[in-house]
Amino acid sequence: MSENNPSMPELPVAESHSCDSHPEGEKRLPHPGAGSCCGGQACEITQNERTISTLCEDAVREQLKQVIDPELFVNIVDLGLVYNVDLKPSESDSTKQDVHVVMTLTSPMCPAGPQLIGGSRQVIEAMEGVASVDVKVVMDPPWSPDRMTEDARDQLNIF
Repeated sequence: MSENNPSMPELPVAESHSCDSHPEGEKRLPHPGAGSCCGGQACEITQNERTISTLCEDAVREQLKQVIDPELFVNIVDLGLVYNVDLKPSESDSTKQDVHVVMTLTSPMCPAGPQLIGGSRQVIEAMEGVASVDVKVVMDPPWSPDRMTEDARDQLNIF
C-alpha cells in the first residue's frame, strides 16, 4: 500500500499517455486511460522511486473497446453494451483489484454472446493489477440503438 494513500495498492507501471492531474510536485508518468481516469484518483505517480498504480473505470472501458461485435464490427463500449464497471480491492491479493462488469447483448438470443463475454473477460484479465474478473449479462434494461455513441452510429451509417 502507498504511504500517502493506504487504499492505493502498489502495482507495476502501465504504458499509455502522460497526465497532469496529479498533485503538484509529484512526477507524472504514463498510465492507461484517456486522461479522464485521473479525475480524483491517481493512476500512477512516483513516490520514493516506487511507482503506484490503480485501475480505474475509464481504463477498463478503454480496454473493453478491443472487444468487437463480430456481426456489427463495432466495439461493445461504443455499442452501449457495457452498463457498469465496478472495481473493488481484492480480498486474496491486496495489490490487485477485482473487476465486475455488467453488460447486455443486442438481443437475448445473440449468437455472439459467448464470444463477447469471453473477449471481455480476456482483455480485462490482461490488464496489470487485475485479480479477478466477473462479467454479468443482464437483459433489463434491454439494449436499444439509443445507447450507441456517435462513433458507433457513424460506423453503422445511422443518422
